[in-house]
Amino acid sequence: MNTDKNMNDLFNDIDFEKAYNLCQSEFSHSDLINLLQNGSIQEKQIAALKFDYVDDINDAMALLNNLTGCDGKIREAVAYKINIILSENKSTCDIFANIAAEQFAKATIDINANICRLIVDSANILKHYKEFAAQYTDIILCYTNEALTELDKFIFRDKKYVINKQLFKLYWCLEALDIFFDYVDTNIMEEILIKCASQSEYTIREKVAKIVIKSNKFNAIKQNLESDTNYYVKQILNH
Repeated sequence: MNTDKNMNDLFNDIDFEKAYNLCQSEFSHSDLINLLQNGSIQEKQIAALKFDYVDDINDAMALLNNLTGCDGKIREAVAYKINIILSENKSTCDIFANIAAEQFAKATIDINANICRLIVDSANILKHYKEFAAQYTDIILCYTNEALTELDKFIFRDKKYVINKQLFKLYWCLEALDIFFDYVDTNIMEEILIKCASQSEYTIREKVAKIVIKSNKFNAIKQNLESDTNYYVKQILNH
């Protein structure tokens, strides 16, 4: 991952002079935690990008508490930093694995796709922690069923952006379930895949295709998708 590019992207649309001064300033670790807890949007964003290490639960929570429920610039900076920390320092994985399942699940269905991707990748790093994986997967399954239930309610007259919001949520849930496949009961997964395979949005069917090739249990779904009208769906099955 290109650190300079990501940091530059995250600095867009903020007060340049203030951001510059913050970037040039030196902060102690406790200063960074204080900014994450009490700072402005700009201060929290840059504090997250400057965050230097995670040694204990308090350090991790300073980041996790800003992963959801705040401005998008903060959420993306935090998601980026968490991904970097987990990727580069495996000793921090033990800390996050014990406390991050719920926040990671919520961030998986963020409205910002960059955040979704960063957090799914971060969750994948923690995949071998069974308790984390089980908790994370259970919440993702709830979100999946919620999205499918909402999609079933929609009628033609419903506004497209409302439908797309649920499809976006479903897309990232399937992305997570593809990674955490081994933690999902096969019958539950089959029920979800049958419903998702009938969605008109091809990106959802594409995600289904990636999952059905994992088990012979899903051969009937796979056979139906082999005649799909979308090239990308068929390409996955024929790869």
